[in-house]
Amino acid sequence: MIPAPAVPPVVTERQRGTTTVSETAIARVIGVAVRQVPGVHALGSSAARTFGQLREAVGQADHAQGISVETGERQVAVTVTLVAGYPWPLQDIARNVRAAVYDAVEGLIGKDVAEVNVTITDVDVPALDRTPAGPAHSEPKERRLS
Repeated sequence: MIPAPAVPPVVTERQRGTTTVSETAIARVIGVAVRQVPGVHALGSSAARTFGQLREAVGQADHAQGISVETGERQVAVTVTLVAGYPWPLQDIARNVRAAVYDAVEGLIGKDVAEVNVTITDVDVPALDRTPAGPAHSEPKERRLS
């Protein structure tokens, strides 16, 4: 999480007005926060991730990928679509994602969170670590038919 500024800004009577934070900006803040949650392998559906990899290849990462935001005047509803990493407990990942969203929205944006829906679309299972000397790489025995 990004630390808050050490000194809060001072607001005077002459500095009144409104501040509007777009849904895109909110989604990007949430995306950055969610990517830091242990067990989150990737954000977005498989098609979105494929497109996202192309964007990253040309230096245009989409930090809002996999994040859907609906804003009201004071509240935000969020849907996070992600791929979990194996062997992380899925319910723990979802709980930690919700906590990260609440912290980011309430702490950095200053809005209340109405709900956070987490959809886990897949689990990334890395290849097992097999060494050439191990049984997984033993050469097959020659078989002769009689």
